[in-house]
Amino acid sequence: MFNRIVAAFFLAYIAATSAIFFVIALVIRVLTGPFDRRLVLLHLFTSFWACLYLWTMPAWRVSLEGRERIRRRETYLIVSNHQSQLDVLVAFRLFFPFKWVSKAEVFQLPFIGWNMALNQYVKLRRGDKVSIERIMAACRRHLARGSSVFFFPEGTRSADGALKPFKPGAFLLAHEMGLPILPIAINGTRLALPKYSLNFHGHHHIRLQVLDPIAYDAFRHLSVAATAEMVRNTIAAHVNSSPDGPEESLLVEQA
Repeated sequence: MFNRIVAAFFLAYIAATSAIFFVIALVIRVLTGPFDRRLVLLHLFTSFWACLYLWTMPAWRVSLEGRERIRRRETYLIVSNHQSQLDVLVAFRLFFPFKWVSKAEVFQLPFIGWNMALNQYVKLRRGDKVSIERIMAACRRHLARGSSVFFFPEGTRSADGALKPFKPGAFLLAHEMGLPILPIAINGTRLALPKYSLNFHGHHHIRLQVLDPIAYDAFRHLSVAATAEMVRNTIAAHVNSSPDGPEESLLVEQA
């Protein structure tokens, strides 16, 4: 019962503050849009908005490793494992401008989804071939303008932490445009907010790891499928999917 009460209060807090932050985001878009084509300032404000919820939830301790590996003026295909709805909030801790590829349903959420549209994030409709073609075209435009694009190439959240096969979209773009890939490993979100749950689940240590960027020359000789598998193996080496692993042991001690 206590966990449900905490979750209800936290969701109410998100709903109330999102209305305020959306108005601020709208003002930023109107004022900066004419000279900020990539909407960098709006994205950085959105990063602050997202991180505020991580900072104000004392049960979640989020650590970020390897941010120094990111070259601020580089354009990347950013790819990460996907374990929880929390992954999106955690990824904003990068405070690095990028465009999300996210399912269309998220854009329908009041305030938060509307802000995603303001940021010109890329809307994905699953199973729609026309939508996929539009997504790829939108990603190419963003990348050509110098905006990195963030993918969860598994396509859906992993319920047990084990990485699913990677879909080819991000890697096809990396080959087409000759751009580097930035792998990200996220741990701890699966236990903090499991798939299909909005309940509170106690104290958790969440880790966001920026791994070494993979230059185009390192995979240009590979097929798209082989590139996807190489990146998947790189991320998998840093993801803890074992229920008896050190990450889970730490959570038991903290709880």
